[in-house]
Parts: sequence; structure tokens; C-alpha cells
Amino acid sequence: MTAEKKPSKKAPAKKKDDTIDESISTKKTKRDNSFSTIRIRLSAFDHIVLDEAVGRIIETAERTGAVIHGPIPLPTKIRKFTVNSSTFVHKDARDQYEMRTHRRLIDLSETTFKTIESMQSLSLPSGVDIEIKMG
Repeated sequence: MTAEKKPSKKAPAKKKDDTIDESISTKKTKRDNSFSTIRIRLSAFDHIVLDEAVGRIIETAERTGAVIHGPIPLPTKIRKFTVNSSTFVHKDARDQYEMRTHRRLIDLSETTFKTIESMQSLSLPSGVDIEIKMG
């Protein structure tokens, strides 16, 4: 009987460690050069003012080279109110009011520092509520 040498398991393990180290080093460089994504939610009572604000944001993002997804119209929230127009006796006399909140969503990907800086200096029309999430 001849004794055959089995390949040691340590050698492939070192190669796996080398590939893991290479992938970690590439991830570190990707993090340094990575682009962040920005999600912007706009809401307003007047849809014309809202569309004007969306136009300004998109124009600014295009100038800085960001990739734009949107504007995506979200469902309009409608709040209805019923008020008695008479003070005491006439239950049938009522006035009905509603408030419509129009909303838009814009996703910006591959943004740079220049994009974020220009978004901060952007002036939007009054009456537009803006939520910005970075991630």
C-alpha cells in the first residue's frame, strides 16, 4: 500500500481570505466614491404651486448631473368637513367644505455634493411643504 498525499485544506483557505480581503478593499473605495440617494416628498393645497416647485427641483437636479425618477403623483388626501349653518333649530341646513392636499414624490440617485449644496440654496414657493430623506 502506498500512502497518497492529500492536498492540505489550508492553501485554499488562504486564497479565499485573499479574495475576501480584495472584496473588502474594493468596497472601501466604493464607499468613498459612493453617491447618495435623496427622496423628496412635496405636498401643497394648490397643485399649480406644487408643480412649479417640482419643476425648480428637477431643473436644479439636472444641472448638477443627478439621475431623476419622477415626479410621481401620490394620491390626493381629501379632508371633508360638515358644519351646521344654522345655530340651533335647522338641522338640514349644513355647509360642506373640503381640503385637498396634493402630493408628489421625486427620487434623485447618483447625487453628488454639488447636488445637495444646490438643493439647500433652492428657494421654493410659499405653501409647499417639503420632506427630504437621504440614504
